[in-house]
Amino acid sequence: MLSIILESNDPWLNLATEEYLLHNSKEDFIILSINDPAIIIGKHQVAHREVNTRSIEENNIPVIRRISGGGTVYHDRGNLNFAFIRQSEQGKQIDFRLYTQPVINFLHYAGVEAIFERKNDLTVNGLKISGNAEHVFRERVLHHGTLLFDASLDNMRQSLRQQTENYSTRAVESNRTPVTNLKNRLPNIRNTGMLMSSMLEYFRLNMADVRPVSLPDEEISAIHSLAETKYKTWEWNWGYGPPYTFTNNFSVDKKFHQCRLLVKDGIIWECDIEGSIELAAAGKKLIGCRHMFPDLLKVFRAEKISISEDEVYNFF
Repeated sequence: MLSIILESNDPWLNLATEEYLLHNSKEDFIILSINDPAIIIGKHQVAHREVNTRSIEENNIPVIRRISGGGTVYHDRGNLNFAFIRQSEQGKQIDFRLYTQPVINFLHYAGVEAIFERKNDLTVNGLKISGNAEHVFRERVLHHGTLLFDASLDNMRQSLRQQTENYSTRAVESNRTPVTNLKNRLPNIRNTGMLMSSMLEYFRLNMADVRPVSLPDEEISAIHSLAETKYKTWEWNWGYGPPYTFTNNFSVDKKFHQCRLLVKDGIIWECDIEGSIELAAAGKKLIGCRHMFPDLLKVFRAEKISISEDEVYNFF
């Protein structure tokens, strides 16, 4: 099994690396990485339903869709990401316990009694420390997960949407559970980089034939291209996924309003606003517009609607 430590903190690039190696190699891999702040959503999720749209806009936190299913996770440099890519046998490809067991073994070795719970979580004393997801491509499986070490739990809570009742959709919804960091439970490990090194060393000593490898320049170039043409695109991160209906009641200029948006492929197909003639008329201009804060704000400003930026967030 080949081991790779990704030196980049670029979440787009690191996700692209996993997909590229899944699709373009027959080798088995262990990949470890640390990302800059980002929200990573599952393939079949509605981005706005999962994130606090206002918070990520104001804090410039990117939303990136991965190729695996499951729920939304928050990444920053206090979070270690691990991935296993392996050749697999038909009918035995999805196996969360199999792929999380090496991580559980490492944590036990380091003094943390982590266990596998629910469908795809690792927990300590009932608190989640790791979320996991899998994706099958022909005879290969990508299993990837997170490991909270010293992540900003405040930023995590602020970035994720807590109330989702305004969104009606068949999309996969995240299961919000209490989380905790590992830092205080691993006194001999001071930072996420040390955690990464310790985990890789454990794997090398306790798993068969784990050896480091560097990717050739042509593969690195292909991975950069994949990051640019897929993982950094609005179409993949926001436009992909099931349609949804958004409804909300709110006040603008001390008048009660109701809105209903039907969104497909990230585009507003239907828009009904009640409460004022001006907003109702402007709402029809939103049809064909991307369901994104800057796009809605631009339309309202072009229509000279007296609505504040704060009030525009009522449409998310």
